Amino acid sequence: MASPPIHPSNSTGSHLSITAEELMHLRLVALGTKPPSLIIRGGQILSLHTGEILPRDVVVSGRHIAAVTPWNHFPTAIEEINAHRKFISPGFIDTHIHVEYTKLVPGELARLSVPRGTTTVLADASCIANVFGGKGMDFMGTNSPFRTRETSTPLRIFRQVSHKIPGNGPEIELGGTSVSTAELCERVSQSNAATLGESNPFSLDLASARKQAAALHAGKRITGHTALLENEPLWAYAAGGIGDDHNAHQPSDVIERVRLGMMLTVMSGSMNSNIESVFSDLPALRDSLGHFSFCADDKLVEDLDSEGHIDHHVREAIRLGVDKMKVYRMATLNAASYYRIDHLVGSITPVKLADLLVLDNLEDARPEAVVVNGKLVAQDNKPLFRNTDEIPAFTLNSIHIDPHFLNASSFQISPTAGKKQAWVQAMEMYDGYFKRAFHAQLSASDSGFLECDIVRDVLKVVVIDRHHATRHCGTGFVRGFGLQKGSIACTTNCENQNLVVVGTSDDEIAHAVREIVQLGGGFVAVCAGKLVGSVKLDVAGCMSSEPWEIVRDDSVACDDAVREILGGKLKSPFMIASFIGLVAVPDLGLTEMGLVDCKTQGLMNVVLSEEEVAITETTIETSRPIKICCRCPSHAHDVHRMMDSATAIV
Repeated sequence: MASPPIHPSNSTGSHLSITAEELMHLRLVALGTKPPSLIIRGGQILSLHTGEILPRDVVVSGRHIAAVTPWNHFPTAIEEINAHRKFISPGFIDTHIHVEYTKLVPGELARLSVPRGTTTVLADASCIANVFGGKGMDFMGTNSPFRTRETSTPLRIFRQVSHKIPGNGPEIELGGTSVSTAELCERVSQSNAATLGESNPFSLDLASARKQAAALHAGKRITGHTALLENEPLWAYAAGGIGDDHNAHQPSDVIERVRLGMMLTVMSGSMNSNIESVFSDLPALRDSLGHFSFCADDKLVEDLDSEGHIDHHVREAIRLGVDKMKVYRMATLNAASYYRIDHLVGSITPVKLADLLVLDNLEDARPEAVVVNGKLVAQDNKPLFRNTDEIPAFTLNSIHIDPHFLNASSFQISPTAGKKQAWVQAMEMYDGYFKRAFHAQLSASDSGFLECDIVRDVLKVVVIDRHHATRHCGTGFVRGFGLQKGSIACTTNCENQNLVVVGTSDDEIAHAVREIVQLGGGFVAVCAGKLVGSVKLDVAGCMSSEPWEIVRDDSVACDDAVREILGGKLKSPFMIASFIGLVAVPDLGLTEMGLVDCKTQGLMNVVLSEEEVAITETTIETSRPIKICCRCPSHAHDVHRMMDSATAIV
C-alpha cells in the first residue's frame, strides 16, 4: 500500500525538506545497518546548542547528517574526509545581501564565496527587480533537488522578497518597472522566501502594511532598515513587524533594537563596516549576543575576494574579543533559528542538510574543505564545481537613454536671473550611504551657469532615467568624492538602478553618459575626453556575465584610475555614488524626478532664492520642501563652515 503524500507546504524551506524515502534511509544509516555516503572523521565539532567543542565523527547520508558519533564508531563509508586535529563548523549564513551589488551573477558569487565558507545567503533582489520585475527576481533564486531552474551551483539562496517595486511613489520616482502588492504578497508566502525585504522606514502607507501582514501571516520575518531612527519613528517602524536591522552600530542603538525584539544583523560591506563599532563595548550589549547574526549587505567582488564574506565577520569579531563559540553561533545557528530555517541548516545535528566546513583553526575561519548537500564542493579556497548557469537573454541590453543627455547643455543650472552666484541645497556623503544636508554658495561661469567648486569638493551629480529613455533627470550637488577632474558614472543608482553621474563639469558628465551608452551598462571613469576606466555590467546594468576574477581585475583597475587620475579619495566611489539616490537614508536623496527630502518624502529645490536662504527647516505640511540645514545636533563637522560665506572653506 502506497504511503500518503506529504501535504503541500509553503513554510520556509519546505522545497528543501527531507522526503520520506530519505528519512527512512537516514535512520538505517544512523542504526548502522546501511553504509554512510560520507564520514568526516577525527574532527572537533562545534556543538553550538551547548557551547561545547566535542571529538566526533560526522556521518552523512546523501544530503543529510545521519549521526554525530564518537570517533571511529562506524568503520567504513563510501567516502571519507580526514579532519584529524581540525574543527568542523556548520556552513556560514549571510542574513542580508544584495547579490547584484557584488557585480556578480549568483553562480559567480557561489564560485567566490562558497570556498570561503558562506554556503547560505538571504538575498534581496531589489536591484534587478527594479529593472525586470518578477522575472528578474526569479533569475536571482536558488536551485533545489526538485527544480532545475535558477542557479545550479552549491550556494543556497533564500529570498528576501523586495518590499516595493519601484521603491517609491511616482511623485518622486519613476523606476524601471512595477510589481503589484498582490504579487509581492504571494511571493513572500512561498517556501523559498525567508523574509519580506527591507523597506523605506519613512513610508508607512497601506500597501506596506498589507505586505507586512502577508509576511507575518505566512510565518516569515520582515527585514528592517531603521536608518538610525529613534523614539516615535523607530517605534512606528517596529510596529510594522520589522524583525531585524543592519543599520544600528553604536552599542546604545544596538541594544535598543534588540529590546524591540529585532535581530541585529551586523553589517560589513564595501562602504562601511559596523563590526568594530558594534562590539566596541561588550558589557553594554548585556546578554544580547544570542540575537546577533552577520550580513554583507552591499559588498563588491574585489572586497569579497580580499577580505572574505561571512568568514571576515568571524575573524573580526574574534579579534575584538567576542567569545569564539558565540561568534560561530552568530554566523550559523543564531541566523538559522531566527529566520526559521534551523530545521535545514545552522547546526551539526541529525537530519540537517550536510553543509559543513573543515577548519584548521577557529580564529582564522578559513575552510580547508567545504561540504554542501553532503558533497565536497571546495578545497583550499578553490571551488570544485563550475558555474554553468545560463544568462537569460531578457537580462541584456537594458540601457535606454534619451540622446538629449549626450550633450553638456542638458545639465546646466542657472542662478536667479541677474545673479552671478547662488546658494544651493547640497549633500555630503559620510559613513557609506548616509547623507548630511548642507547649503553652499556657488559662482556662475561667464556663460551664466553655476559651476562646481572643486576646491571645496562641491561637485555636480545627476540621476538620469535609463529604463524608458525619457528626459527625466534629477540634478544636485554632492560633497565627499574629492574628484579634481573628470567624472564617474554607474548604472546602479539605488534603488531604481538608474544612471548616476558625479562630475567636475557638465562636459565631463556628458562624456561619462556617452561612455555608459557605448559600454551598455556598468561603471566608467572619464577625464579630458578619455575613458580611463570601466567595468562592463551587461546583466540588467548591475551585474557582469564574466567570471568573477575578470570583474575583480577590471574593478580594481577602474578604482585605481579614479584615485590616481581623477584625484578621488573614496575607497568605493562607484558604490557610494550608487547610494546618492537612496531616499530611505537621511537627509537627502536624488532620483530621476529630482532632489528628495527623506524626512517628508517630497521634492525640493536645488537652487535657493534669497528668501529661501533664511528658512532652515521644512515641515511635513510643506508640499515642496525649501531647504534643509544639517540635522545633526552638534554642527561640529567641517561642512558647516561652508554654510556661511564669511567663513567658507577656501
